[in-house]
Amino acid sequence: MTADNVKQSAVLDLSDLDRWVGKPVVFAELWDPCNATDIRRWVMAMDYPNPIHWDQEFAQQSKFGGIVAPQSFAVAMDYGHGCHPAGVGKIPGSHLIFGGEEWWFFGAPVRPGDKLFQKRRFDGYDVKDTGFGGPTVFSRGDTEHRNQDGVLVARERATAIRYLIEEANKRGVYGKEKASPKRWDKEELAEIHKIRYDWILSNREGRSPQFSQVKVGDKLPRRVIGPHSIATFVTEYRAFRQNIWGTWRWNVPEGEKDPAREDAGFAKDMSYDHEARKIDPRQGDGLYYGPSSGHVNLEKASNIGMGGMYGYGASTNAWQIDYVSYWAGHNGFVWHSRTQFRSPAFEGDVTFIDGEVVDKQQNSPYGCPVAVVEVRMTTQRGDQMLKGTAEVQLPY
Repeated sequence: MTADNVKQSAVLDLSDLDRWVGKPVVFAELWDPCNATDIRRWVMAMDYPNPIHWDQEFAQQSKFGGIVAPQSFAVAMDYGHGCHPAGVGKIPGSHLIFGGEEWWFFGAPVRPGDKLFQKRRFDGYDVKDTGFGGPTVFSRGDTEHRNQDGVLVARERATAIRYLIEEANKRGVYGKEKASPKRWDKEELAEIHKIRYDWILSNREGRSPQFSQVKVGDKLPRRVIGPHSIATFVTEYRAFRQNIWGTWRWNVPEGEKDPAREDAGFAKDMSYDHEARKIDPRQGDGLYYGPSSGHVNLEKASNIGMGGMYGYGASTNAWQIDYVSYWAGHNGFVWHSRTQFRSPAFEGDVTFIDGEVVDKQQNSPYGCPVAVVEVRMTTQRGDQMLKGTAEVQLPY
């Protein structure tokens, strides 16, 4: 089959999406405030060993006076990994993967005992031709997070990539080699461990570089995550508080219609059964059933054109925010972060994270000078997984 034939055979039915553009969507709310264990579980899953987030004694001696959540934790206080408002509306025969995230933070930390409340809306979509899926929908969803005092904590714009399963399987961009993950020998694992440990030691004390001393072209210490495995994927998945049985509820206002529970056009074995989960919560927790289950199920991953088991976009975005925050130290703050996902983390791969200061802004939209850090994530083969930037305040 020629490329032209492939392109001509793919037809997206977008007739259901337009009615949701600009409307509030996805009315779901977590029942409980977070606690210190939730935060510890999150940083453990993201492999982010900054002691202010898990070591009680260290955190008590810090400026925070106790355990505080990393900025990346806001997504774990939400339903749907932050991407759900970008994924509403039915596209028959489709599936969804995460395409990127943009976050704005407003200086309010999340601590044990806090609860976040969300407002979500479907912003709209564009259609572009991609090598992976042919005609592909890039849809945008917005979420606003406020705490129990009404304080604005963060805003997020998520981009979802929605593609036709049949078309992705025809094109086979993610081939069957993804189903045979790399096996690492002892020497290779020792080198990975050394890079990881050196990064931990690079700023465990939380020192913040002075804005005046940071220069364009400065490199951040390299970080590595992985090798990724079913164990790491499951650990990540269970750290999102939504994915614990019974932690959330629908709170649809009277008179509103929520598309979140309607048919999205996914394959039958990749959809939630919201009625069945009332008796058997596995039916709705996403690990065994639902659109996320392909991450840890090889057959399902292959059926949706992914080739092998793969990691979570929301985790990848968190790695960027954590990486820049660790370099910025206790007196630094990430005001804005933007990421584009180019490829997921596949089983057996490792993710190298590198950063470089590419700009310094004396007058930023955030009312303070910021350093702009460009972040790149690559695999051991050099495949690009993510490209992003973060604007971070440093002591002046």
